[in-house]
Amino acid sequence: MDLESLRLICLAYSGVREHFPFDEVTLVFKVGGKMFALTGLDGPPRVNLKCDPERAIDLRERYPAIRPGYHMSKKHWNTVDLDGSLSDNFIRELINHSYQLIVESLPKKIKDEIQATRDKKVNLKDNAGGTK
Repeated sequence: MDLESLRLICLAYSGVREHFPFDEVTLVFKVGGKMFALTGLDGPPRVNLKCDPERAIDLRERYPAIRPGYHMSKKHWNTVDLDGSLSDNFIRELINHSYQLIVESLPKKIKDEIQATRDKKVNLKDNAGGTK
């Protein structure tokens, strides 16, 4: 998976915004104001993703391309190398897991706003074909 594909996948989720809060080469994806993914635009392609702590340990033991989160809480974050050793579908699943962990931790009001955005997107897609 390349960085542009990663970016498009992250931005497809409801309520997601991209930012450069640290510097001009660290792209951060947030939902509800909280990070769920970040990647460097320089250096080897990789992404830091939030992960359930028990699952994080299991993934690190099973996949050499998944390591404790670089410059992050090692308990809750993994660094995933985008070196081709993991399938794109598996990386999408890891991104989804990270996104869902953050959404679940948000206050109800923000979750409701995200759900409303999601519902609006679905309605727009359903109505895009017009009526006959």
